Amino acid sequence: MLDKNAVSQTNAATAAEDPAMTPEAIVEQLRVLQGHIPNYVQLSVPDAATLRTASNVHPDFSQSAIDAVGASPRLEATVGQSAETLQGMAETAARLAKVEEELRAMLDGVSSSILTLRHSVGHAALLAYEVSKRLVKEPEHANLLPHVASMRKANRLGRNRKAKAQTPAPAPAPEPVPAPSPAPVPHV
Repeated sequence: MLDKNAVSQTNAATAAEDPAMTPEAIVEQLRVLQGHIPNYVQLSVPDAATLRTASNVHPDFSQSAIDAVGASPRLEATVGQSAETLQGMAETAARLAKVEEELRAMLDGVSSSILTLRHSVGHAALLAYEVSKRLVKEPEHANLLPHVASMRKANRLGRNRKAKAQTPAPAPAPEPVPAPSPAPVPHV
């Protein structure tokens, strides 16, 4: 029988051998992992909000309550779960919090990966546009004209649409300045 450490070492070695896993394969693996997470569910915002208060009780309070359930059969019957079941749930939640932390770090890494990839493509596209605009001025590069026109039409950086430039917003009418009120006359 393999122990868990040997399995994780084997999985890490396999991942190191195949670093070029496709994004689709990664999504498939993530979906497989979802099936191994206890109580995995997607909650709506209102449903999650109703669970938050009780889920945020202090761990010492929860542990004392679990101990009380274990000490009283009547309390166990009222709560509807044994102390062992509650203790297991608390321990699983604590261990899954580490998984959550690692997933958040992974999400940050994936977001950074997407940002750098999009930056590389965007930078190359802007360079291609600038060079193409210069090249189309020469007859031997006329084949680039439709591409430059397409890029010009799709360009959202640094240009306002002509319709907006032709119809400037009217300047607001100046508000009338109120006449100064007369100074009060003292009554003697």
